[in-house]
Amino acid sequence: MPNGALRAELLQRQERRESAARTYARTLPVAPVHAAGAVVTGADGRTYLDCLSGAGTLALGHNDPETIAAMQAVLASGAPLHTLDLITPQKDAFSGALLGLLPGELRENARLHFCGPAGTDAVEAALKLARHATGRRGVVAFTGAYHGMTLGAAAVSGPVRMSGAAGPDAVPVTRLPYPYGLRCPFGTGDAERSGELSARLLESLVTDPGSGVGRPAAVVLEVVQGEGGVIEGPDGWLREIRRITAEHGIVLIVDEVQTGVGRTGHFWACERAGVTPDILVTSKAVGGGQPLALIAYRPELDTWPAGHHTGTFRGNTLAMVAGLVTLRAVAERQLAERALKLGERLRRGLREIAAGHPEFGQVRGRGLMIGVELVDPGGSPGPDGAPPSDPVLARALRAACLERGLILELGGRNDTVLRLLPPLVLTDEQADTVLDRIARALESRA
Repeated sequence: MPNGALRAELLQRQERRESAARTYARTLPVAPVHAAGAVVTGADGRTYLDCLSGAGTLALGHNDPETIAAMQAVLASGAPLHTLDLITPQKDAFSGALLGLLPGELRENARLHFCGPAGTDAVEAALKLARHATGRRGVVAFTGAYHGMTLGAAAVSGPVRMSGAAGPDAVPVTRLPYPYGLRCPFGTGDAERSGELSARLLESLVTDPGSGVGRPAAVVLEVVQGEGGVIEGPDGWLREIRRITAEHGIVLIVDEVQTGVGRTGHFWACERAGVTPDILVTSKAVGGGQPLALIAYRPELDTWPAGHHTGTFRGNTLAMVAGLVTLRAVAERQLAERALKLGERLRRGLREIAAGHPEFGQVRGRGLMIGVELVDPGGSPGPDGAPPSDPVLARALRAACLERGLILELGGRNDTVLRLLPPLVLTDEQADTVLDRIARALESRA
């Protein structure tokens, strides 16, 4: 069967068999059959540079040789692959390595709770723990947030398609503006000032007896919003949120599902601001490409009874083994520092493209978490003073990139932010190729 015919048949059968809630499969009609590092080969024989990498899951890229060897070794050893929450040598080694890499006061001192295999379940666990430990129910979350698709995680997320579906009684949520320089909700046009006002509003809500909010159990946030459009929270804002939550006995939950394990240029995104959360949520890259999610939290919060948050697939031995390889590789090979330098190289190249293309309204990000907000430069500015977003161009550019062998996705309001999440092992030459393919895709839309 010709490769092109196989691809077509696979895609047709998927459309016939799978749910209407498919996402990536709708916008990226690729049927992968082989992958190594940052390169994916489709059933039609075409090769692609992968700047999605499992939505940031594949820190070491596809089929990292050391990871594959470690998993093959444990498969050959006869070790149990499913253990609920029983201890195994593999889990013990992973836990020890993770504890030694946690930020600030959590390092070596945190309690770990292994959750169901997706990040959304770890967010659920964090919310549940904060409410149990404080005896309070309310949660403060931020506009533009993405914390997962289960009931509580969706309730604290920003998009109405998620938070609205959860219903008003899922989790009592007070939502504050996330600092967003280009489209500042306060009209300042400046992320730092936006952060100052956002933090001031939080402090007012928890101290003003007439605010109608009361003291919440937790504040949950992303240091860099990923699905929200690669929006970076200023360090000063994060430090202020930490100060306010600490002074008022509010649990600070930092969702590092996408930002953790070197992605932003630090092992954890919160480290740059010198902030340690009360609960850190991690998944994606921490499992080395295998399903794994957990929370790390201050020992004083460890008040919940046995069985208060469980899950059948908490004891994934292959994920522990793959995760251990990834943790060590990112630390020993200084891949976070590599992400910082290579990310700046990519953003510099994107800004050079933007100099001749005002459709690139803003290039932003941290490390290898990069976004380009696409705008209509001839449109009427909105109340925030920024030109209107251009979702039509965004979709067309994504498709044009795919035609040129580049896999990437969109995010942000109305899906108008071109997002790059390449593996941390992307080479300089591959980074230059990424820039060239984006430039050629943009030229094709002119």
